This record gives sequence, structure tokens and C-alpha cells, in this order.
Amino acid sequence: MPGQIALHRTHAGAVAHVTVDHDAKLNTLNPELMHDFAATFATLSADRALRAVVLTGAGARAFIGGADITVMAGIDSEAGGEAFIRLVHACCRAVRDCPVPVLARINGWCLGAGLEVAAACDLRIAADSAQFGMPEVRVGIPSVVEAALLPGLIGWGRTRRLLLLAETIGAAEALDWGLVERIVPAAALDDAVDQWLALLLDAGPEAIRAQKALIRRWEDLPLSQAIAAGIDAFAASWRTEEPRRMLGGFLDKKKNASGE
Repeated sequence: MPGQIALHRTHAGAVAHVTVDHDAKLNTLNPELMHDFAATFATLSADRALRAVVLTGAGARAFIGGADITVMAGIDSEAGGEAFIRLVHACCRAVRDCPVPVLARINGWCLGAGLEVAAACDLRIAADSAQFGMPEVRVGIPSVVEAALLPGLIGWGRTRRLLLLAETIGAAEALDWGLVERIVPAAALDDAVDQWLALLLDAGPEAIRAQKALIRRWEDLPLSQAIAAGIDAFAASWRTEEPRRMLGGFLDKKKNASGE
């Protein structure tokens, strides 16, 4: 069985939970799964009611254990290699192009293509037993596509350690490096994700979408242009009623709390 991409919605449909369900093979990504993954995110991205996505792997052993080595071992040409890695990139890009925050719920092994997908997410929360690595050079290929995001997360020296030495690091070290934003015991992972979802859902939905889009632009812009893009985004907020409504609500609460 090639596995499947499972999807269910919570919070009255505002939150999508996407699960890479290929537990028998550590949720590794094969072409069929990658096509389904990108298509699932494309569909979600078109949904204006969507507020957040939680991405995880089935079972307790792995988030995404990498790309399917059996499939890669059967690649017999440069064109075949390019087609395969473009599928990996399509999955990462689908996550980055999603207009709402994507939270990586990392529940075990997070390797190779799995770490690239995790890096493409907006926030990463991991079980304290999770393991991270980029082992590609051990099987004769470089780490590519969204591995290019790693220097921005962990710096060039640590990126070189992962990519050149193919070291595997634990969750505590990943947190110290900035590879993940939070670690918790595995039994507390869902509660921790729910805490973050509550914060996202408490914010203005249009503001969150604007903020994610702006962060994506900041990644590619020089500082002066990034600041200018922020001015435009701030002004554009008033195209909707959200700032007036939420600022007014905040002031009302403040007055009520002070007894004015």
C-alpha cells in the first residue's frame, strides 16, 4: 500500500488536520503520496474559512521519515531524479503557499524530505523523543530543495553539520538550535498543539493571513523593501472591517475592566 493523506477538520471546520499515513514505512513519501499531499494543500488553500493547518504523521514512530528509498533506488536517469525531487519541492511549496499558518506536529523521526517539509511549516512543536536529521549524503545524494531554509532557522554552521556530517540530533538539541519552537512529552503533544491553535484562532483571521504573506515576502526582500512591504500590508488591513472591529472590542474591554 502506498499510504494515504488523511484529512479531518475541527473547530467548526476552521482547522484542518493533515496526516501523512504511511506508518508501515515511517510515513516516508512516495510519488503517489506526494501528489496527494500537494493536491490536499491546494484544496485547503482555496478555502477562505480555513484558519490553520496541523500537519503530522500517523502513529508514534515518525513525522515523515524522509522520501521512500525504495523508490529512489529505482531512479535510473537524471530526468527521473529531477522529476522525483520536484515532487518533494511541490509538497514543501504547497505548505509554504498555504495562506494560513501550518503547524508541524512532530511525533518521531523527522528525516530528509520530512525535515524539509517541517522547515517549510510556520511553526514546529515536537515530542521530546523526536529525532532530526538530513542523511542524504550517506546514500549518495545531496540535501536539496527546502533544505535551503535551514540556514535561516539554525545558521550556516549547524546547517553544515546536518547536511555534511549527516548527524542525527534529538529534540532538546533541535530546540536549542532553533529548529523547533517547542518540545513537550509525547503524551502532551496534542494539548500543546491545541494551545497554539487557541492563540491563532483568537487573532484576526485576515491579520493572520496578511502576517504569513508578509513573513514570506520578508524572506526574499532586502531590509528596506521588507519595511516598505510592511507599510503597504498595514495600510491594506483597513480594506476590511477587522481592524476597526477588533481595536474597538479591545478598547471596550479595557474600559469595562477599569470601570470607566
